[in-house]
Amino acid sequence: FSVEELKDLVLFYSSTEKKLVTLKEYVSRMKPEQKYIYYGCGETPERVMGLPQAEALEEKGYEMLCLTDNVDEFALRMLMKYDEKEFRNISSDDLELETSEEKEKTKELAEQNKEMLTFLKESLGDKVADVRVSGKLKSHPVCITTDGMISTEMEKVLNSMPAREKIKAQRVLEVNGEHPIFQRLCDLYQSDKDRLKLYGEILYDQALLIEGISLEDPADFSQKLCQLL
Repeated sequence: FSVEELKDLVLFYSSTEKKLVTLKEYVSRMKPEQKYIYYGCGETPERVMGLPQAEALEEKGYEMLCLTDNVDEFALRMLMKYDEKEFRNISSDDLELETSEEKEKTKELAEQNKEMLTFLKESLGDKVADVRVSGKLKSHPVCITTDGMISTEMEKVLNSMPAREKIKAQRVLEVNGEHPIFQRLCDLYQSDKDRLKLYGEILYDQALLIEGISLEDPADFSQKLCQLL
């Protein structure tokens, strides 16, 4: 059987229905203005629904599919679309949920604080492809998103396979421009760049933990937190 032939048989847990649903059922409930079939990846539906990016979907009243099996995202990538609706991972860089006004405000914040964001990116080195102001976050200060075709979940699955060259997703640290921590970062850029670097490293590690990614050096993370305290 091909993926196309099986597309109406696969089931995923729904964030709104709280049960397994088909793609056909999901599409039937989509809002008129909704462009994508949104999904998130994690070990359990609860972990997926707890991702920072999920808040933006909930605010819009959009349903999300929770992918908890290693093969789930690969299957959706192979399918590409369902009923002419593209799939969109909530951990991708652009969910297209912001209004034009919100996008403009985010753009202005990014431009005004370009030097601070560049400093954070350079401080984190090859851990991230970029550090950006986020307009999609609500209560959370930061999140990890990805540029390109490889998501963080796909990275984990591919790197768990033996005898493979290590794959690395293009991670982006997004900082909530409306959160008090953002103003704190801006202030530290003017007054204490060493402390700003420490903040950036801790926020990056926190974002990884929320995403369900193990830290390479948990002891180092603990020491950084102690420094901050």
